[in-house]
This record gives sequence, C-alpha cells and structure tokens, in this order.
Amino acid sequence: MTTITRRRDFLAANAGRRAAMSGFVLLMHPRGDGDSGMRVGYTVTKKIGNAVVRNRMKRRLRALARDLLPNGGVAGADHVLIGRAGGVERDFAALRAEFAKALRKVTQQQAKP
Repeated sequence: MTTITRRRDFLAANAGRRAAMSGFVLLMHPRGDGDSGMRVGYTVTKKIGNAVVRNRMKRRLRALARDLLPNGGVAGADHVLIGRAGGVERDFAALRAEFAKALRKVTQQQAKP
C-alpha cells in the first residue's frame, strides 16, 4: 500500500464514492490504470486544531488504514481519509467500527452499476 502525495490524486479521489462518518470521511476512487495496488491518502485541515491535534488525528487514520484496508479495501483504487473534528476525541474502537462500515459502504457502491 502506497501513500498518495500529489494534489491531483486527492482531487481525483474527491470525484469517487464517499462514506461520511462522525469521525472521518472516506473517499474511494478506482484508478482504472490496470495496477491492482491500493493507495491511501490522509487529510486533516487546520479547522480541526493545531499541529499536535492534526498529527494525532493522522496517526489514528494511519492505524485504521493499516488494520483494515488490506482486507476490506478495493484493489486498484485510491482511498482518502479526511479527518473530522470529532475523530480525535472518539474511542479508537468506535472509529475502527465506523471505518469497517465505511469500507463496506463504498465496496457495495462499487458493486452497483
């Protein structure tokens, strides 16, 4: 799993499927380039808090992606996690359950035409 770093890849993911949860928003966009590898990106805006809070939220999002994306993610797609204000205070187990639910939601949307 590689990390998305280019702005154009984040913008392309914004055109894909989305699952909004209370702690984060998950965006998933199939690349269609024939590569079966998953890529993941993390975004936390300054509205969430100072650098310490934003970095804490990104660490939590990275841990979620490490745990659940290899089995529940869509191969050949970009996954972007956008942190929300409530994500820092939420229990990690609750965030994990929400992330699993969001993955199911975007994969079900993927299966529908």
